[in-house]
Amino acid sequence: MKEIVIINVTGTDKPGLTYAITKGLAKRNINILDIRQSVIHDTLSLGLLIELPDKSKSAPILKDILFTGHELGLKVKFFPISEKNYSSWVSEQGKTRHIITLLTKKITANQIAAISNIVQQNQLNIDNITRVSGRLELNQPAVTKSNACVEFSVRGNPKKQEKLKQDLLKAANKHDVDIAFQEDNIFRCNRRLVAFDMDSTLIKTEVIDELAKANGVEDKVSEITEKAMQGEIDFNSSLIERVKLLKGLDESLLNDIARDLPLSEGAQELITTLKQLGFTTTILSGGFNFFGQYLKDKLGIDYVFANNLEIKNGKVTGNVIGDIVNGQKKAELLQKLAKKENISLEQVIAVGDGANDLPMLSIAGLGIAFKAKNIVKKNAEHSISASGLDSILYLIGYREWYHTKNKH
Repeated sequence: MKEIVIINVTGTDKPGLTYAITKGLAKRNINILDIRQSVIHDTLSLGLLIELPDKSKSAPILKDILFTGHELGLKVKFFPISEKNYSSWVSEQGKTRHIITLLTKKITANQIAAISNIVQQNQLNIDNITRVSGRLELNQPAVTKSNACVEFSVRGNPKKQEKLKQDLLKAANKHDVDIAFQEDNIFRCNRRLVAFDMDSTLIKTEVIDELAKANGVEDKVSEITEKAMQGEIDFNSSLIERVKLLKGLDESLLNDIARDLPLSEGAQELITTLKQLGFTTTILSGGFNFFGQYLKDKLGIDYVFANNLEIKNGKVTGNVIGDIVNGQKKAELLQKLAKKENISLEQVIAVGDGANDLPMLSIAGLGIAFKAKNIVKKNAEHSISASGLDSILYLIGYREWYHTKNKH
């Protein structure tokens, strides 16, 4: 009769320990049904689930492992598993899994406890918790950029997914962190196209506000913007009215504003890494093509779709040329671009902050509200508020190596 046993090995890590433990099993052609090893600082934790050929012959095998562990200064424990229990475990394979990603400045017990509690309340089971960012210096000064990330791999389907999402959003707000909840499927680490809104997403500012300041009409433009945000006028009408107020603005001032555009935190690092990894990038903006093209050249972005300001004789005329890029247009352009690149919308990431970004966020495989208005955060699948744009790399499965690589 076969016997199934979990071997748990712990102790101070050093090269060769895994070989030392497994070479005795190898001599006896033992099947390993599962294996997991991790090291925190210099402490090893190795787990093996093995199938022993005959219960009556298992004692010498386990005795050898115990002796090897003792020689190496390791603690070894054995836990027998029934065939029924093992079969039940195997039957769980193939069931839905999700990844919960915690993005924070420093990992605290409060954050881990809050997420663990939400998982428990939603009747999910945590299988793994993994730090995917680099470790921090003990005396590292406080910084605004989030630089710590932990992934929870959880099993099961929440009965009320909307409630889970709201619970995680409340926890994120309470602890000033970002928390993402994604299905762990083939698409999570197979994204190919990233679409960015421009104003208040890829850059920190709203370009039209800068243009209004330069033309002395800041208050009037702000008033129209507020009406649009309150739903009193639609995006197209508000854009046309605001652009009219820019009439007479000198083209040279546009160049000055473009040169001073402040990139959002993590934007440069994200775009650089995406390019290295072979991603296609695009700007889909309700702002202006003049500035989108400047960022395209500066950052190496592949495509730009935005509104065209009419300029004649070196002056802004106050007109928009061609179709206006509103929320629906952004979604249409994203679909066309995905088709052109021969990829599924599931392989697309869309990032934006405003209500006019919701249509493209909703059709993308990964839609992210970045430092967004509350209505956008509530309606988008994912939200980043406390972290920089480069934290998106963690959401698509990349590890700490990219931080180190991009520093050199």
